[in-house]
Amino acid sequence: MKEPLFLESVLHEKIWGGAHLKDFGYNLPSDKVGEYWAISAHPHGVSTVRNGSFAGIKLDDLYKNHRELFGNSEQEVFPLLTKILDANDWLSVQVHPDDAYGQAHEGELGKTECWYIISAEPGAEIIYGHTAKTREELAEMIHAGKWDELLTKVPVKAGEFYYVPSGTMHAIGAGIVILETQQSSDTTYRVYDFDRRDAEGNLRELHIQQSIDVLTIPGDKLPENKVKSEQFEGATISTLVKSAFFDVYKWQISSQHTFTKTADYTLVSVLDGAGTLTIDGQDYSIKKGEHFILPSTIERWTITGQLEIIASNPE
Repeated sequence: MKEPLFLESVLHEKIWGGAHLKDFGYNLPSDKVGEYWAISAHPHGVSTVRNGSFAGIKLDDLYKNHRELFGNSEQEVFPLLTKILDANDWLSVQVHPDDAYGQAHEGELGKTECWYIISAEPGAEIIYGHTAKTREELAEMIHAGKWDELLTKVPVKAGEFYYVPSGTMHAIGAGIVILETQQSSDTTYRVYDFDRRDAEGNLRELHIQQSIDVLTIPGDKLPENKVKSEQFEGATISTLVKSAFFDVYKWQISSQHTFTKTADYTLVSVLDGAGTLTIDGQDYSIKKGEHFILPSTIERWTITGQLEIIASNPE
C-alpha cells in the first residue's frame, strides 16, 4: 500500500477561540473555535482516514492494527499530534509536564510542543518563559499574583518558530494563528487565566501546585531556535527543530521538488497554496488546510505547485 493517508479531524471550541480557521476551508460550528486537531490519535479528538484502502478507519485503530505503516514502531501510542490554533484572545498561562511526571500523575505522555506562527496581528505577543530564579521565588510570585513581574512577553510575527519544551511557562496571545506540533498529550496545567469566567460564570480551574512542581527553574532557560534553510531546485527546505521527540520542517515549494524518505513516516500540513502530490505515478490534489501522513511504505514523492507546508516525524 503506497497511498498517502488524508485525514478528516476534530474541531474544538474554546473560550479564547475565533473564526479564522474557516480560512483553511473548515466548517466551523461557531465563532469560538480554537483548535483543529489535524493529525491526532489522542482519545480527545481522533482523526479519520478519508481515502484509499483505509477510508473510514480511525488513526488510533490504524496505528494499533497496521504498525507496518509506521515503521513497525514500538511506541505504545501514536506519539505526535498536529493542531492549528486560532487565538482570538489570550490562552491561559500554562505549563506541561515531562513524560515521567505525566505518566505518574496523569497516565499519559508529557507534552513538549513547538509553534510555527502562521499569522499574527500587529502587536501580537506570546508569553515564553518567566523571571523566577528559584522554586521558592516562583511559588511566592504565583501566590502573590505578581504576573507582570513573573511572566516574560515576546512580540511575534508570521513565519517565526518557537520550541516549547515541557516545563516552559507559556501562553499564546490574541491575534495569533499557529501550527503546533506536539507530543500526543492533553495534559495542561493552568497557572493563571486572567480571572476569566466560563459561559456559566465560573472561574476556570487552575493547577497551581502541579505548575510549581513542573516549571523549569530558572525560567529564562529557553532553547535557542536556530532554523537552518537549504535551497534546492524548486524548493526551500528549512529544519525548524530536531529534538528528542520530533523533527519539524518547513517545505516552501516554488515549482516542483522530489523528496526521498528519511524517517519511518511523515506528518504533512498544507498551510498555503495548492498543487499536486505524486506517488508512484499517481497524482493527488493538495491544497491549504489539508493534512496527511506519508506512511513508511512510501519511499519517494514529488510535490508540484506553490505551497507552504509544515512536515514532521517522530524520533
